[in-house]
Amino acid sequence: MSRSPILGWVDGENMALLTDLYELTMADSYCRRGKNQVTTFDLFIRHLPPYRSYLIAAGLEQVLYYLAHLRFTPEAIAYLDGLGFFSQEFLEYLRRFRFTGTVWAIPEGEIFFPGEPVVRVTAPRIEAQIVETFLLNTINFQSMIATKTSRVVQAAKGRAVVDFSPRRDHGADAALKVARASFIGGCVGTSCTLAGQVFGIPVYGTMAHSYVMSFETELEAFRAFAQDFPNNALLLIDTYDTLQGARHAAVVAKEMEARGQRLRGVRLDSGDLVALSRQVRKILDEEGLGYVKILLSGDLNEYKIHTILGQGGVVDFFGVGTELGTSRDSPSLGGVYKLVEDDMGPRIKLSEGKVTLPGRKQVYRVLDGKGMWVKDVIALEEEAPPAGSYPLLVKVMERGEVVYEPPSLRDVQARCAQAMSRLPQGYKELKPYPEEEIPVEVSPYLDALTAKLVETYTELERRT
Repeated sequence: MSRSPILGWVDGENMALLTDLYELTMADSYCRRGKNQVTTFDLFIRHLPPYRSYLIAAGLEQVLYYLAHLRFTPEAIAYLDGLGFFSQEFLEYLRRFRFTGTVWAIPEGEIFFPGEPVVRVTAPRIEAQIVETFLLNTINFQSMIATKTSRVVQAAKGRAVVDFSPRRDHGADAALKVARASFIGGCVGTSCTLAGQVFGIPVYGTMAHSYVMSFETELEAFRAFAQDFPNNALLLIDTYDTLQGARHAAVVAKEMEARGQRLRGVRLDSGDLVALSRQVRKILDEEGLGYVKILLSGDLNEYKIHTILGQGGVVDFFGVGTELGTSRDSPSLGGVYKLVEDDMGPRIKLSEGKVTLPGRKQVYRVLDGKGMWVKDVIALEEEAPPAGSYPLLVKVMERGEVVYEPPSLRDVQARCAQAMSRLPQGYKELKPYPEEEIPVEVSPYLDALTAKLVETYTELERRT
């Protein structure tokens, strides 16, 4: 891989212990009993979370970096040894640990639906087991944020959206991943400076009320900021009186024009954003300042943005923070990671309400003659693809080596935009489709295999 994306505040080689303890205890038992045959696991989402009609894949680049660099350091081995219940045989195995598996995945930015494998891991059982927690942590979170962002971007109807969430995100690592995933979902940039450095995402910022309050008058504050940042002056105008703030911004904009400069914009963060944005736009336009942009912020989400635009609000940019960075209306994604094949053949889980699809699978996306999405088909790997379809899963690792060059974030963002353009309009509405109406089909062969295994395992358990 050409890039080493940040995984958090721990470097790649020290991420091995970012796993649930039971992954390691199971792995130790496999090691003691010689059960390290090749297996296949699927990572998928069982059900759509509330208020969602689709999901957007994100986090794959971090997964590949993790798998390629996964090592158990001497410090990690010493810690596990100190817990007192791992075998020396297993600890010795971990000293030599390398991920040697083959991985297929849906590329970042692509739309996917419940039941579809997002990542498919084929590897020796111990390797495939140990990586479960990190894969779920990474794919679940970033996919959740990318999906939320795409909804906000759809609601904005062509207006730019900026990630303003770092101060409200659930930790420093989350702030970086939100910036990355929100860019995939359609944000034009982020306020997180570190994300700009690490990922090359454009960074945006204005000023806080404390800056305005640090000067004797608002006009003095605006003048100072415009003089210090003539190429990036965006003024916060609602510290005292929003309309007077707009007038002060107009004065500064005219002074900047006299110096051969231009005020970039103004930000409104409180009050009746519909009425105020219209009045502010009028004040600016009457001064011949049609080029000055209006940015709205203040606890926004896709529902509020939809209402603001529907009621005639005038806006060029939206800054969205808490609601985007926490996906507040649907703050978790229930991805799971399940065994689907091993040395005994296709495997199935029969827990009530949690039956899995067995075997190594591919997902095919069927488009109509105009390139619009019609349906997805989940099929066994060896099946012929349906007519007019293309496979979603691509090989990204083979025998522990990355065989996929992750595209740039801008290319991933473009993939997401293209995928959204192929999705019928009904799925983009704020009211979600009922999950049972989303056309994701299981192929007849896979359906028959599932039914056969259900019958086989039911009879086997009955006899024992």
